Parts: sequence; C-alpha cells; structure tokens
Amino acid sequence: MSQSRDRTPAPLAARALSPRTLTAQALGRIAEPYRDLVPPLHPSTTFERAGDGSYPGGRLYSRDFSPAYDQAEELLTTLEGGHQSLLFASGMAAATAVLQALEPGQRIVACRSMYWALRNWLVAFAQQWKLDLAFYDNADLDGMVALLREAPTTLLWLETPANPTWEVIDIAAAVGAARAGGTTVLVDSTVATPVFSQPLKLGADIVMHSATKYLNGHSDVIAGALVCREDGPLWQRIRRNRNLGGAVLGPFEAWLLLRGMRTLQLRVQQSAANALAIAQALDGHPGLVEVLYPGLPGHPQHAIAARQMQGGFGGMLSIRTTGGEARSREVTARLQIFKRATSLGSVESLAEHRASVEGPGSPCPPDLIRLSVGIEAVDDLIDDLKEALAD
Repeated sequence: MSQSRDRTPAPLAARALSPRTLTAQALGRIAEPYRDLVPPLHPSTTFERAGDGSYPGGRLYSRDFSPAYDQAEELLTTLEGGHQSLLFASGMAAATAVLQALEPGQRIVACRSMYWALRNWLVAFAQQWKLDLAFYDNADLDGMVALLREAPTTLLWLETPANPTWEVIDIAAAVGAARAGGTTVLVDSTVATPVFSQPLKLGADIVMHSATKYLNGHSDVIAGALVCREDGPLWQRIRRNRNLGGAVLGPFEAWLLLRGMRTLQLRVQQSAANALAIAQALDGHPGLVEVLYPGLPGHPQHAIAARQMQGGFGGMLSIRTTGGEARSREVTARLQIFKRATSLGSVESLAEHRASVEGPGSPCPPDLIRLSVGIEAVDDLIDDLKEALAD
C-alpha cells in the first residue's frame, strides 16, 4: 500500500497570492478550535506559567506579547515586504518610539513639511535631547543630500507624499545618498499606504504608518505601526521603547484595525480613483490658484510619483483658492458632503482649512484646503466642491 501524501495546504502568506486576497482574508487564518472565519478577540493581559516557570503558550504579559497584535502585525509585514511590524497606541507613539531610540547628540535630517504635531514635538525633543536637527524642503533632493554630507547623520526622515502640500521625493535616490554615510532611512508612508508604495523594497529601513488613517479607514481607531526591513540594534531599542514605555494598542483596537485592513485594497483604490477624478475636474477652475495632487501630469514630481507609486496616487489632495484665506474659509464652510473634520484616510470625505488648524508658525499656505477623499460617488463630491466654489 502506498504511503498517503500530506495534502495540508500551505498558508496563504506563503503562496504567491495578490495582496488583495491576503488582506481580504487576513492571511487566511482560521482560528481553532471552532474554525472561526472572523479573528477572535484576545483581551487577556497576562498568561499562566507552568509549574516549572515556563510559558507553554509562549506569552508572558500583553504589553509586548499580546496575541491580539499578531495577525494585524503579520499582515502589515507581508504587505510591506518587511521583517517585522510593531503596533502602537497611535501614529505619534510609533514616531516618538523611533526618535527616543536615538542617542543624545546624534543627527536627524527631516523633511520640513510633515505631520504638524510631530514636527512641533520633534523640534522640542531635539532641543531637550540635544539632537542635531536639520530640515530640508520636501521635494529638494539636492538639498537633502547636501545636509547628509554636511555631518554624520543617524536618521533620515522622509514623508511622501508630504502632508498637506503633497510633494513627492524619490525614495530610492534618497536611500542611495543615505547609504554612503550609514544613515538609517525612515519613510512615513501613511498617505501612500502599502497598496501604492512599498518603501522597504526601495531600500528604506523603516516604514511608519499612522494606522488611524488608511489602514483602519473607518474613523474609529487610534493606532500606529512601524515595519522594519531587517532586525538590528535600533529596531531592538524601538521594540524596548514600546514594551517599557507602554505605548501599546488595546486588544479591541487591534481587532478593529485588522477588520479595517481587510478592506484596505478596495477602499484605498476607490479613494485614489475619486481623488484623481476630482483633481482633473478642478484643475484650471477659475476659483482656484492651483490643485495639488501627484496624479496630475502638471505636478512637479508627477514622474517620480508615477515611478514609485504603483496603481494610484493616493486619496489626498489640496486646493488653493483665489481670494486668499478668507475665501478659503468661506469655501470650506459651504461644503455639505465633505465634512469639516481633522484626520484623513477614512471612508467619508473630509475637508479642512489646514493653516488655521495648525495654528501660528504653520508653513501651510493660508489659502489651502486639504481634502481627504472618501469612497462616495465621485460626481456627488465634485458637485459639492463646485457648488462651494461658485460665486
């Protein structure tokens, strides 16, 4: 009698499947013993030792060992093509865990236009921690390279597309310049998402996401995430910061994040399609100074964006109105379908007069309205904007 063959299928993550399939099925995991299709929730904060002091379940304490994180972290690692992911209590918690892993006196080169709350925190932290902090203009690759050559640099911080003016920088070129000096490269890829860009495949060392935004996509979770290309001393310090600093995600929030990620591909692709249609419809509008969107051929870095963003240019754009700040505020107030609210990346469309939100010192143009485009019918969104812009 011939020996029976093992017909157990390989895990989905080990097969050459589309990211769309992997996200929809959350890596195809089926929970035991009930064969749940929906991932179970793991609220326990602690785990029992065996009599000999060992941990049969492989878990110690949920601050850094919660099974609630496993599936979302593994899915994000797979989508980014990385080595490991870490979930955090917020995007700010993820970002600050990286920066707090640096040593006093080390040098950071960072983009001038970035998430405003992080920029303010970074400036204050650099003074307190005695870090050498230098800013480059977001699309100025030559200026960035000059700063890297000026002095030994520990960390290069990129954000692309950059909030709220959506400049794009060439990640591969930036990595090439950083490698010469042994500089670690971090990319805030919140807006691009792993659907359109995988910075680790372009040579970056760490990818950051405010998972509150597109990864969750439903305005009901505050979360952050980091993904590394390979393990190393800096990554271990970051992991230690999460553990001992306690900036961890709650189990229910991790469960909601994974639920949101299962529709990531469809949501992000629809948002990007809507954003492109809106940008095209408003480009040249007499009530606007300009439309800022990397998907427009007239965008200064359109060619770079087309090269490093596959399948779309994201769901974020900004418009600058004629008539200055007063007109911009008036247009924002007239919007009906776009909701006036902070944040981005959810299924509903949001609008914000960004300079007034950021406050004094903001580099944001005072006539700029930031639009986070959702998944509504695009004709409704275009009509809403045109009606608000009408005299």
